[in-house]
Amino acid sequence: MASAFLGFSLLFITFFAADGYWYARVQHCRFYSSEPQDIEYIDSYYYNKLEFIRFNSSVGRFAGFTDLGIKNAHRWNQNISILTAESGEVVRYCRNNINVWFGSVLSSAVQPTVRLQSVPPPGDNRPAMLVCSVYSFYPKKITLSWFKNGEKVTSGITSIDELADGDWHYQAHTNLEYTPREGEKISCVVEHASLREPLVTDWDPSPPDSNRGLIAIGASGLILGLIVAFGGVIYYSWIARGCAGAINQSDKTWDLMPTSHKQVSLIVLSVLSILSPEATISPYNNKATPATGSKVRPTNKNNMY
Repeated sequence: MASAFLGFSLLFITFFAADGYWYARVQHCRFYSSEPQDIEYIDSYYYNKLEFIRFNSSVGRFAGFTDLGIKNAHRWNQNISILTAESGEVVRYCRNNINVWFGSVLSSAVQPTVRLQSVPPPGDNRPAMLVCSVYSFYPKKITLSWFKNGEKVTSGITSIDELADGDWHYQAHTNLEYTPREGEKISCVVEHASLREPLVTDWDPSPPDSNRGLIAIGASGLILGLIVAFGGVIYYSWIARGCAGAINQSDKTWDLMPTSHKQVSLIVLSVLSILSPEATISPYNNKATPATGSKVRPTNKNNMY
């Protein structure tokens, strides 16, 4: 398959013009490998860009495609000298130069890069769409085909001709409309001169590795956030209980509290003082004391117990 798409014209092209009508003859070699049995010689005759007769060395005879071509093909096939001369060209020209052509083309061939992806359908009632994109290959000639469960697909396909990248490389794209079914295997097959065998890329409906990585990172961040939030609630509850205990305990307990607990306790006390401005609570006193500027009602000693 390395050269299934290689072919060279001999450039022995002859043109004749008479009153605006053009006649041309094109002779070229076509080969699929460097083996002699995979090389054929083609001699074609054209009139006004329409091929009307052809000789193929694999067949060994002329074939006509118009009334004029059929008449001449029948006449030339009766001439053994003409058939012998035409058949000798495959050895004289094609096989003697095949190693030069084959090596020069394959030495500069660049293997394609294939990307197979699913895209949203163009309409709500349209089937799903798979896109097989092939990038950075050389030479230009390439064949893209679709297979379902090992059988070639012939319908629902839209292909785009090879596009030049501007750096002697090319790209090509083909689309396939399909209805997802469980257990169905869909493949994009690429055939190119740079490949020893067809390149098969199977469609994997699972998310790509990059998406899976983003999902894993998001899930990990969510779990970590829940753990931090849960730990914060527990820590806040523990600090709040310790702060309330410090308010009602002796001065010695307050002095033994860690600095961080004291800071949280002072914050809580400040909030309480804002919410209850009538009384000020001090960590060094387990009783509420009157706020500055408030009136103190005198106490009758006779009413005290």
